[in-house]
Parts: sequence; C-alpha cells; structure tokens
Amino acid sequence: MSESSSLRAIAQAFRLTGWISFWIQLVLGVVSGGILLFAVFSQRSGNTSNNPGTGFGAFFAVAGLIALGVGIYLAFRYTQLGNRLESSNPNNRPRKVETVQVVRFAVMVHLVGMLLTLLGAQATVGILLTKSLTLPQVGTGVYTQIDPSRIIQSLDIFVVQANTNTVSAHFAGLVASIWLLQRISKPQS
Repeated sequence: MSESSSLRAIAQAFRLTGWISFWIQLVLGVVSGGILLFAVFSQRSGNTSNNPGTGFGAFFAVAGLIALGVGIYLAFRYTQLGNRLESSNPNNRPRKVETVQVVRFAVMVHLVGMLLTLLGAQATVGILLTKSLTLPQVGTGVYTQIDPSRIIQSLDIFVVQANTNTVSAHFAGLVASIWLLQRISKPQS
C-alpha cells in the first residue's frame, strides 16, 4: 500500500469514526442532560421531598456530562483532522505526533468522564439501596408514617438512567479513540 493511499485510508477512518462517535455521544449526552435537568428542576421546584438521591450523584453526573462535552468536541475534531490529512498541501496536514496527542487526550477525557459518571452512579445506587433496605416490609401498615425522603422515587431512577447513558457515551468515545490510536500507530506496509 502506498503512503498516499495509506494516508487517505487513515483520513477516511478519522472522518467516519469521528462522525459516528460524535452523533452517538451527542444523542446520549442530550438525553442524559435532559434527564438531569428534569431531575434537578423537579427537586428544586418542590415537586418532591428532600431527595438525597439527586444531590451527590447528580453532581458527579453533571461533571461526567461536562467531560462528555469535551469528548463530543474531540469527536468533531477527528472529522476535521481527517479533512486536513487529505489536504493536497503537505503543510496543511497535521503531524503524526499532533494527531496521536489529540487521540490520547480523548482517551484520557473519556476515562476521567467515565470515572466521574461511575462515581455518580455508585452514589445514587448506594442511596437507593439504603432507601430500599430501610423501608418497612409490605403489610406492616406503617407506610403512612414513613418520611417521604426514605421512599425510592422515580427521580432517583432518572439519575441512574442519566448516569448509564453518559457512561455509554463515554464508552463509545473511548472505543472510537482507541480504534483510531491503533489505526494510526499500526506500522505502514
């Protein structure tokens, strides 16, 4: 395979992978963001009682979404790198070192984003487990005397869903970045 056809194949891989990764992350990120906004505004508007499930977990979920925003930008940047790699002017092409740095940075962003989001999910699931374990058994007739903040609410599940979507988006970005890193690090034949 000649150097120009190899470069064209890498450029095409960057564009295609960048767009696929961009759209997957964007859709999952928008869904997660919408769910979290709903959860936060429902909490603040007084529609629910004091709900610790949306506090600590939501904070880390938002931090994971911020990292996802950076990941979405980097996925778009892959498409731009792909375009630049096919430039007829060699001076417009990014150096291999620069391209590898962008991909490695994306891997780190997605790993940190996954960590933050998983911390949020663990906090929320821990609170849900505590709530479920402290509820009296069915048939004891004491549900009317229970503090509403001890009951598992749909809002708690929304935060778990948002975290799951965000982790999935980071995973998609991580897979795309690792695949591109492997693609550009492969020795040329």
